[in-house]
Amino acid sequence: MINTNSLKTQLLQQIAALDPQQALFPSPNESINQIVQQLENINPISQPLQPDYLPYLIGEWQLIYASRGTVVTRRVASIPSWVEAIKIERVWQELAAKDNNKIAAVNAAIIDLPWFGKWQLQANGIWVWDTPEQLAKVSFSSFSVQAKQLFGWHNWSLPQLTIPVLEWLRSEALWITSYLDQEIRVGRGATGNLFVFRRH
Repeated sequence: MINTNSLKTQLLQQIAALDPQQALFPSPNESINQIVQQLENINPISQPLQPDYLPYLIGEWQLIYASRGTVVTRRVASIPSWVEAIKIERVWQELAAKDNNKIAAVNAAIIDLPWFGKWQLQANGIWVWDTPEQLAKVSFSSFSVQAKQLFGWHNWSLPQLTIPVLEWLRSEALWITSYLDQEIRVGRGATGNLFVFRRH
């Protein structure tokens, strides 16, 4: 019988052994992916969107591994000269329960740009679902950017600039919560991109 705690320990150890940038840039690690698949097969919460399990889901989650990168890191990786220069300091997701069958989601990242300092990028969206199993539809209502340490000065920042997305321009993406417990969460996009989160 496969031990869940043992698999989780292996998973976290292998992710911790990666360079932090490597863990979030497009660079699939087959060993990590296989451990995740084993965890998914013994998923203790098969209906993570059921009301009883929402307390496990909501909260702040640190992204610690993305098999094919994220929206931000894929764009950085597409320009080789940026990969060494731009540092991804942190990527996280905050989930909060809303009305029935809805979760407010904030996806955020802090990046360190040469000469320009640290900037926070954020996407504000909503999860909606019809059944309490694993699949939700995600759409984003606004995007924002804020200088946190402009030009590297710790006490120099700018107000957050938010850009709304007009309702008729919003598109939906499918999101699968394929593993969930009190510490670890695994999400998969429609194209199979694998995301491992750890509760912050």
